Amino acid sequence: MKCPFCGHLGDKVVDSRESREGEVIRRRRECLGCGRRFTSYERIEEIPYMVVKKDGNRERFERQKLIAGMLKACEKRPVTVAALEAVADRIEMALQDRPEREMSTREIGEAVMDELRRLDKVAYVRFASVYRHFRDLGEFMTELKDLLNTKE
Repeated sequence: MKCPFCGHLGDKVVDSRESREGEVIRRRRECLGCGRRFTSYERIEEIPYMVVKKDGNRERFERQKLIAGMLKACEKRPVTVAALEAVADRIEMALQDRPEREMSTREIGEAVMDELRRLDKVAYVRFASVYRHFRDLGEFMTELKDLLNTKE
């Protein structure tokens, strides 16, 4: 670590303390060149999880965005926020288990639809209607017929 006072590269750690949350380590250091003390902070650098959009662009995975979409689909439905949090947990864990740390919006959307199909059929249809961009009433009716024919 470079001394902020004299620029010397040698130092010794005098004291180390973890923050209460354990996310940051504070270290008191003493420069071996000038003898002055200074403080450094270490933080774990997290690699962000990414979502690959339909156009190929990548953006950070945002759990709140996922939950907001499901909340909209479940509006005025008997689905608890805890159930939606559990769905978000499962999708986030699937993303974390991937070595490449990214997932396409198609995969996320399909996972959400699978989960909503089990939780609430109306919420599923609402989400699917927005997600799948049905071109006409025929496509929408086909989806409804498939939903009615499944034994879940």
